[in-house]
Amino acid sequence: AIADAVKGQMTILVDGGIRTGVDVCKALALGADGVLLARPYVTAVYGGAIPVFLGITFVIYTLINLAPGGPLSVLAASGEMSLSDLEALKISMGLDKPIVIRYFIWLGDLLHGDFGISYRTSQEVSLMISQRIMPSLMLTGTGILAAMLVGVPLGIISAYKPNSVWDHISTFISFIGASVPNFFLSLLLIYVLAVKLKWFPTSGMQSSGMSGNLLDLLHHLALPAFVCGIQPIGNYIKQTRSSVLEVLNEEYIKTARSKGLTNVVIVLKHAFRNALIPIVTTISLSIPFLIGGAVVTEQIFAWPGIGSLMITAITSRDYPVIMGVAVLICGVVLVANLILDLIYAALDPRIKFK
Repeated sequence: AIADAVKGQMTILVDGGIRTGVDVCKALALGADGVLLARPYVTAVYGGAIPVFLGITFVIYTLINLAPGGPLSVLAASGEMSLSDLEALKISMGLDKPIVIRYFIWLGDLLHGDFGISYRTSQEVSLMISQRIMPSLMLTGTGILAAMLVGVPLGIISAYKPNSVWDHISTFISFIGASVPNFFLSLLLIYVLAVKLKWFPTSGMQSSGMSGNLLDLLHHLALPAFVCGIQPIGNYIKQTRSSVLEVLNEEYIKTARSKGLTNVVIVLKHAFRNALIPIVTTISLSIPFLIGGAVVTEQIFAWPGIGSLMITAITSRDYPVIMGVAVLICGVVLVANLILDLIYAALDPRIKFK
């Protein structure tokens, strides 16, 4: 039996019924059929995410403040302000304080929902991010969804029919996705499909005067979403193929075949479900890399998302915007990992019961 570390109590199954808040010794005396780990499991995951978040934000804040240059370097190089004016501006922006003190001031403001004011535009960072987050979610979400819809079925078919034509096609797509860099593929697609063939626009999110036109939006979305999705497709194909192929060699699959079950039922109902955990892991782990790749993709296609905002903030040393975007990306990754852990608990009964 596994006890709640705080209260020494647990949720148990006894004769098909659920009892909560039961002491460990009493649970053993009742002859519990199993221990539900949902609440302690979620609490542990949430508790582990907090120090990770604090560590990541502190490291990023320290590194950007130690980097050469600063928010006032452009003004200093232009000679438009005197040294005394620059010093006064530095004090008013709080840049004269030690890095550790500034970090905790920023963290305190963040806990109150204040992301700060942009040094470059004097706008609220939360407003700037809110204006860019939907285009980024649209781009990365489309890339992930397309990669899942194409990669997972191709991986299942490759495992079911190894060394077939479908298997060779899947291997070729995996090779392309793993070997071609995002920036090169973006430039290649722009040159061939947009400049030469004129099938797609070269950049932007919508054409001039076409605001609100769904078809025009999808037309602009096609190329950058394809670039964002091509690398994950290769990973999904490889992981799905290897996981399903391993499960198909298990003894219970042979038993299912001997009972006369059809191949479709065996593959989809038995093999695929038992191969889901490594597949879900691969999908979750690709999200941070997809967000990182979207930074380059958005810059090349002039897509008005979080990635292009991050590049602009870095070049201008706009610390509040950099930290705001870092908090967003860190939050997305931590939430994705949390959802992954909860999916583990839903897919694998061994995580629920011990």
